[in-house]
Amino acid sequence: MISERALALAQTLVRMDTVSRNSNLELIHFVRDELQRLGVASRLTWNADKTKANLFATLGEGKPAGVILSGHTDTVPWDGQAWSLEPLSATVRDGRLYGRGSADMKAFIGIALAQAQHFLDSPAPFAIHLALSFDEEVGCLGVKELIADLRDAHIQPLACIVGEPTLMVPAIAHKGVYRYRCCVRGKEAHSSLTPRSVNAIEMAARLVGTLRDMAEGFERDEPRYTGFDVPYTTASVGQFHGGIADNVVPRDAEFRYEFRNLPTVDALALQSQVVAAARALEPGMQKVSPEAGFSFEPICEVPAFLGSADDAVTRLAQRLAGASGTTLVAFGTEAGLFKQAGIPTVVCGPGSIEQAHQPDEYVSLEQLGRCEQFLQGLGGVREIA
Repeated sequence: MISERALALAQTLVRMDTVSRNSNLELIHFVRDELQRLGVASRLTWNADKTKANLFATLGEGKPAGVILSGHTDTVPWDGQAWSLEPLSATVRDGRLYGRGSADMKAFIGIALAQAQHFLDSPAPFAIHLALSFDEEVGCLGVKELIADLRDAHIQPLACIVGEPTLMVPAIAHKGVYRYRCCVRGKEAHSSLTPRSVNAIEMAARLVGTLRDMAEGFERDEPRYTGFDVPYTTASVGQFHGGIADNVVPRDAEFRYEFRNLPTVDALALQSQVVAAARALEPGMQKVSPEAGFSFEPICEVPAFLGSADDAVTRLAQRLAGASGTTLVAFGTEAGLFKQAGIPTVVCGPGSIEQAHQPDEYVSLEQLGRCEQFLQGLGGVREIA
C-alpha cells in the first residue's frame, strides 16, 4: 500500500491545474521548494515567454552519473467530458485516486518526490535525477529543452525511466507520432468561371488521397511488428477546413494529418513522400496562379522508441517491478528523445493508459503502492545490470 506521504504529494500535484494551455509553474515551484528544503538545487529551463519550465534535480550530487526518473507535468483538458466528480479534487475512493493527471502522470511524480530523502541517503553508487517537463501532451516540446540543457552542462546520465502508465510492466518500444499542417493556396473565382481558378479544396483532396493510399499500403504491405495493437504504420487526416461559400471557388484550404510509425520506419521519409506528391501538383496550379501551391508546418515530431529486453535499465526495471517480461505500448512518450540523446531508456509507471485522458481518470492505490516499492528498491540498488 502507498505511504501517506507519497499519496498526499500525489494528491497535491493532481489538484494543480496544469492543462497544457496553462502555466505549469505552480507545480514546478512546489517541487523546487520541496527539494530545496533538503538542500537540493534544481535546474530550470523555460519556454519562450517563461510561463512554463522544466525541472532537473540531482539527488546524490557528486556521484559519477545517475538514473533519470522522468515525468511530464502537463495534462490534457477535460472540457466537455462527463465527470462524476471534480477533475482536480484528487478524491480517494474505493481504492483509487481520481483526478486529471492521476494516471498520466502526476502520481508517479509525487511518489518519486516522496522518495527524495531516501535517494539522498542511498548507498547506490549513482545519483537519482528528477526530470520534469512541460508540454509533453502537445508534442513533447519541453523535454527537448531539458535534454539540450543536460548536453550543454555535460551531464551524462546512465539511464532513464519514464514513468508513464504501463501497469508497472517495463515497456521497450512505442510508435512515433509525427503530425503536420498543410496549407493550400489556390486562386478564387466565381464558381461559374472555374477554369480561371485553382480550387484549394480539390488540390488538398488530391493530397489527402495520397495519404489514404499510403495508409492502405502500410496495412497491405508493411512487415508486421508483433506486439503492437496495430502492428504496422498508420496515417490519418484529423482536420480539414476550407471554403467560404458554395458559389466561390475556394482560394484556401488547410488540413492536418499524422503518421504513427513503427520504430523500424523513418517517419521523415514518409513526410518527404507527401511533400513530393504536393510538388508534383504545383506546376499545373501555377499555370493559373504563380502564387498557388502547398506549404507544410510540423505540429509535433515525437520519435518512436525502441529499447531492448537486454538493456541493463530494462533488466533493472524488471527486477524492481517483479515483472517476468516486457511490453510494447501504443501511445507516444518522451522515451524516444532520451534514447536519441544516447541515454538507455525504459518506460515503466503506475496505472493504465486506458484511464488516461478519460472522464473520471484514476489510478489504483495498489498500482501506486507497487510504484513506491519500485522506487524504494531503486534507492538500494548497487549497480545497474
